Amino acid sequence: MQILADQTVLLTGASGGLGTHIAESLAGRGVKLGLVAFPGAELKALHQTVKKRGCKAIALASDLRDPAQRHHVIDRVRKELGEIEILINNAGVEFNSFYHELSEDQINEVINVNLTAAMILSRLVLPGMLERKRGHIVSISSLAGKSGPAFQEPYAASKAALVAFTMSLRASYRELGVSASVVTPGFVEAGIYANLKARSGCSAPRLLGASKPEAVAQAVVTVIECDLLEKIVNPLPVRPILALSALFPGLGEWIADRTGGNDFFRNVEARLHKTRTPSGN
Repeated sequence: MQILADQTVLLTGASGGLGTHIAESLAGRGVKLGLVAFPGAELKALHQTVKKRGCKAIALASDLRDPAQRHHVIDRVRKELGEIEILINNAGVEFNSFYHELSEDQINEVINVNLTAAMILSRLVLPGMLERKRGHIVSISSLAGKSGPAFQEPYAASKAALVAFTMSLRASYRELGVSASVVTPGFVEAGIYANLKARSGCSAPRLLGASKPEAVAQAVVTVIECDLLEKIVNPLPVRPILALSALFPGLGEWIADRTGGNDFFRNVEARLHKTRTPSGN
C-alpha cells in the first residue's frame, strides 16, 4: 500500500521517543496524523513540529488502558481527520523486575497497553478499511517477544502476542484489501531502552548493539509500502540465531544467554532495585 498525501494515520505512543521519529517520518509524506500518547507531556511540542511541516494533525492525550478512551480516540480522529487508512500500534510500557515482585496492576497495565489496546483499536478501524477495501495495520513488537529476556515476562509475552496477532490479521483480511505488518526492533536508542539506559547506566550488549530510531521509523514505512509481514531492525543479523532457537531450543537458550541480553536486564534490575518501591501484591 502506497503512503499518500492526505491519508489519515493513527499513531499511538506518538511522543514516546520512538513514536516521535515515526510521526516525523510520516509527516514528511503529507499524511494527516492522529497523535495519541499518555500522559502526553511532549505531545504538544510534537503536534507543533508536524504542523510546521504542513501536516494536518490532532493531539490526543488518551489513556489506552481505558476502554472508553480507545473508542473516543477513534471517534475524534474520524471526525476531525477522516477515515483511518493506516493504524500504527506503537504504545508500550514495561517494568524491569523480578516477576513475583510485580503487582497485578502492573502486569495488567503492560498487557492492556501493549496488546489489548492494539487489538481493540485494530478491531475498531477494520470495518471502515474493509468497506473501502484498503488499509494497513502496523504493530511495533520487539525482539524481546522472540527471545524472552530475563526480568521482562509481561513485556515479552505482550510483544510475542503482537506477532501472532499480526499473522492472523494478514491471513484473515489480506485478500479483502486490508493488510497487517509487524516491526520487530531490538534495542533502540529511544523510548524504553533509552529510559532504562539513562536510569541505570547500563548499555546494550556489544554482540547485539542498538539501532537508531530513524531505522525503525523507516521500517514502518517499508512494511506498509512493500506489504511485508515482518521487518526485524537490529544492527547485527539475528534471524540465524532465531532460526537456530526454533530448531534447537536448548542451543537457542545458550546463545541468548551468551549474547548478553539477559545480563543487561539483570544488571538494570540490580541497579534500580534499591530505588524501587516494593509492590503490594
